Amino acid sequence: MAVIHNTTLTPSKMELLAAWLPAQPWYAGTGHQAEPAKAGGFRLDDPDGEVGIEFMVVNDGAADPVHAYLVPFSYRGAAFDGADDALIGTTEHGVLGKRWIYDGVHAPVLAGELLALIQGAAEPQAQGISDTPDRTVTTHFAGTGEPARITSVAVVNGPHGTDLNLIVDQATGAEPDGGSVPGLTIRIARVLGPMQEAPSSLGYVTATWRSPEGTEARGLFAEVLRPDGVECA
Repeated sequence: MAVIHNTTLTPSKMELLAAWLPAQPWYAGTGHQAEPAKAGGFRLDDPDGEVGIEFMVVNDGAADPVHAYLVPFSYRGAAFDGADDALIGTTEHGVLGKRWIYDGVHAPVLAGELLALIQGAAEPQAQGISDTPDRTVTTHFAGTGEPARITSVAVVNGPHGTDLNLIVDQATGAEPDGGSVPGLTIRIARVLGPMQEAPSSLGYVTATWRSPEGTEARGLFAEVLRPDGVECA
């Protein structure tokens, strides 16, 4: 389990996001700098203990109305080769020293643990407490196969979110006969909104966040689509 340190980050994650968010294709604000404030989220554990994984929700006070954004982070103790374009920034951790903070959708371990979460093989962890499951996160998976192992990930950012196009090498239960499906897409929401009804996709994860007024909302964080991109009937 990841250990959460009660310490400082300089600059803070919010300071890094203030400059990074407006440059993203899914950013809905109009200002040159965002005003992010932490509003919720959860963590996942890297089985190898090398990469920190966090799904953070921030409210952007620079927009009217306020938009809630989902930012998956990956934290590393050294630069990740070939991922310069995914770097949100570097920060000095009060305990661990210099840390590289990336847009986590580009981290293969995040994609693997997110799929494992949806398939029931990983447990969501609380954002700010060590070794504590987050019971507010809910998941669903319609398949019956064994958890899939991801062999490659292609990241596609668009105006409404981020698609992780996966190649997997095990049966996922996505087909009625439980046959192997070589490719799946995890669609990660970036601009969040309250969920009106459960999606009809192959699998999904929902979680909660707070509005600036303190009201709790639940929405769709990510969903698994069939290889052809068509949702389940």
